[in-house]
Amino acid sequence: MGLVVTLLLVGVALLLLETIVPGMILGIAGFGCVAAGVALTYIRFGSSAGNWVLLAASTLLVIGVALWIKWFPDSAVARVFVSQKRIGDLGVEQPSLLNQVGDTCTALRPSGTAVINGQRVDVVTEGSFVEKGVRIEVVAVEGMRVVVRPLNA
Repeated sequence: MGLVVTLLLVGVALLLLETIVPGMILGIAGFGCVAAGVALTYIRFGSSAGNWVLLAASTLLVIGVALWIKWFPDSAVARVFVSQKRIGDLGVEQPSLLNQVGDTCTALRPSGTAVINGQRVDVVTEGSFVEKGVRIEVVAVEGMRVVVRPLNA
């Protein structure tokens, strides 16, 4: 009985360690220990005891996975492994350009380059063609997209 309990406890410990140590080796070894413990119970103590140990191991596994899914991602241990940064946040938004005036460096067909506040900026028109050297005004900033229109329009 001692070997069965030891195999089950070592298996559970290895499965818990798998959440911290990457590579799936500890998880596979832990699952193998639990399976060996259940199989050894069937061999040594018969099908009745084997069924009870299998039921207990399966139930604890399901409960453990449910608890892990619920609490692990928000735990202090998980914060070490999970990036808290947002994907795609490049920090290139320029809301300060809104309502600013500048000149086009290239023809805008409908996109091109303009100089606004002494800074070269990739811009897009509202749809119309704008010649090079025309005075423009920024009418919208949508993330990286700076929308302009000719000032005389």
